[in-house]
Amino acid sequence: MLKFTPILLALLYGFAMYHFSVWRTRRELDARSTDLADPRLLSVCDRLARAVGVDRIPVRIYEIEPVNGLADADGRIFITRGFYRKFVEGIVTAEEMASVIAHELGHVALGHSRRRMIDFSGQNAIRVALMTVLGRFLPGIGPWIAGMLTSLLAARLSRQDEFEADEWASAVLVKAGIGTAPQKSLFAKLERLTGGGGGVPAWMMSHPRTDQRIRAIEENEARWGLTGKE
Repeated sequence: MLKFTPILLALLYGFAMYHFSVWRTRRELDARSTDLADPRLLSVCDRLARAVGVDRIPVRIYEIEPVNGLADADGRIFITRGFYRKFVEGIVTAEEMASVIAHELGHVALGHSRRRMIDFSGQNAIRVALMTVLGRFLPGIGPWIAGMLTSLLAARLSRQDEFEADEWASAVLVKAGIGTAPQKSLFAKLERLTGGGGGVPAWMMSHPRTDQRIRAIEENEARWGLTGKE
């Protein structure tokens, strides 16, 4: 029994770190965000709300500069100040912002946000456990392998989640009468807005390449019989 004690302790540590990370992330979001008040965006949010059958979609502005959108498992959607500024400057349209909100709603509806709790904090628990186990059998390189495996697994799961959330968003955008054109046009702008993925291989990136995402949306359109009808 004693030989398994380090592994059990590592699992308990990872579990505690997971919940601490979730608590810290939510506290940060609550402290540094305010309700969206822009009537132009609230209008498209109302269209999305009607499409999914809810009274309203809780959208907040998160006071950080990187262009991004986030979803909490409780259904709240966060748009960063940097992203909102692109809208104010006319670089991104209200319909394109609606596609971001719909995408993040997809993460909530499909359970992605609850599973990963926004910042992939669950990786900490997996990484600690793997490092302990592999470190015992492969001294020296075990922790390195654990880190690599965790990163690869998280990236693969994340890419799959993104495709699923894109498809869910497309369906809602069509139902809301907005269509998928803003979704695709935003993807065409994202690399410039966010700096792209640089030289990181596609299989290591947490998000699929934009051309892959656009192609997947067009394949969904063809399957749904929407091609040429927008």
